[in-house]
Amino acid sequence: MITKIPPMGPENRSVVALVYDNLCVFEFAVAAELFGLERPELGVDWYDFQVVSVDGRPSATLGGLTVQAPHDLDLIPSAGTVIVPGWRDRSQPPPAAVVEALVAAHRNGARLVSICSGVFALAATGLLDGKAATTHWRYVDELREQYPRIDVQPDILYVDNGSLLTSAGSAAGIDLGLHLIRRDYGSDIANEVARRMVVPAHRDGGQAQFIPQPVAIGEDSSIGSTLDWALEQLADPLTVKSLARHAQMSERTFARRFAQSTGTTPHRWLTRHRVERARELLESSSLGIDQIADQAGLGSAANLRHHFERELRTTPSHYRRSFQK
Repeated sequence: MITKIPPMGPENRSVVALVYDNLCVFEFAVAAELFGLERPELGVDWYDFQVVSVDGRPSATLGGLTVQAPHDLDLIPSAGTVIVPGWRDRSQPPPAAVVEALVAAHRNGARLVSICSGVFALAATGLLDGKAATTHWRYVDELREQYPRIDVQPDILYVDNGSLLTSAGSAAGIDLGLHLIRRDYGSDIANEVARRMVVPAHRDGGQAQFIPQPVAIGEDSSIGSTLDWALEQLADPLTVKSLARHAQMSERTFARRFAQSTGTTPHRWLTRHRVERARELLESSSLGIDQIADQAGLGSAANLRHHFERELRTTPSHYRRSFQK
């Protein structure tokens, strides 16, 4: 029997987003949509979303709007999560008061989160030195040049260092936000938020920690129905032969049409979804690693660890600890 681990939410539910002159509106809206929208239908204590002005005055945004934030920097040190939704000037460090507030929040246990160019504000604190981080691909070289002590990762959607989290281009902030919700409340809640936003709960972003890699299904109904069937049989020893038999095709025809529909091979597709199944079980159950490997169709704990580390760049045990309170 699977014992569910109840979603408790973060210990400190306060989420603070910064606003500033030349505010990146989309990035700010991502933070507000994910953490500021009330979601009573989920049946959990949701985040307490607040907005803080960097400059202590109304902020002009890109596009000509003006934002009046109700709070100033004094709110940041007590926050549970601080979000920097982009930054106005990558060539200039943020004001000293902003850096001090971010450092104080981190010292008090807050998670610092950046979207797109917001990483430049986090980098100015020195907290990312010696750690991995990412940003929009256009800013990768600039970030490396200005902050050579940061291990800049150019090919992934986001990086989670526990209390320091950075995302790539603007929409990657959605991926990172859903990841945080998944950490705080579990997969079911994160999937429901993604469904409400009409976005995928997981997006293909390379072999990065916590980012599963589902593959879009094309218009081939035979392939689609077989993949639906395969997802119900992941614990079984599926082969190209058994998949082709279900699709009523020859193995050669099936492999060709599978690649056309999914952009990958049957073996690669199965491995990705088995790792995804293992990831879900690690989050939501108290099953042992051997049991999870068996239920995910990965055979053994050693095989699970191998594929999990290759796909997600972390170990199953470390991943599970991220979801335990």
